[in-house]
Amino acid sequence: MDNRPFWMYKFRTMRLDAEQESGPVWAKANDPRRTKLGVFLRSTSLDELPQLINVLKGEMSLVGPRPERPYFVNQFKEEVDCYMRRHYVKAGITGWAQVNGWRGNTSIEKRIEHDIYYIENWTLAFDFKYFV
Repeated sequence: MDNRPFWMYKFRTMRLDAEQESGPVWAKANDPRRTKLGVFLRSTSLDELPQLINVLKGEMSLVGPRPERPYFVNQFKEEVDCYMRRHYVKAGITGWAQVNGWRGNTSIEKRIEHDIYYIENWTLAFDFKYFV
C-alpha cells in the first residue's frame, strides 16, 4: 500500500540459486527450478499460507491485488497504464484477477484490469459474494 515495500512470507518452493544466472523471472509451467516439496506446495497454493502472518501484521489483506517483487514493479510501472493504481490499497493473498484465472505467468494487462475493477468496485458485499 502507498508503494511501500514489505517482506512477504512464503514457503520456499524454488532452489536457493533459482535466479542466480537469469536474474528475476516469473515461474513457468513445470519450472525445473522447483523443489519436490515446492511442486506440491505450489499446486495446492499452500506456499501462500505464511502470508497470514503479513495479514496479522497489517501489511496485507486477505483480498486485494497480489503483491509483486520490486524488480517487476519498476518494469511494469513503465510498461502498463495505470499499474501503480493497484498500490493505493493493501496487497492481498488473493485477488479478483486470480479468482478470474489471471494468476502466475499470465497477461499483466488483464491482471491490472481486474485489480483496478476490484479497487473501484469494492464493497464488503463484493468480498463476501466472491471470496467467502
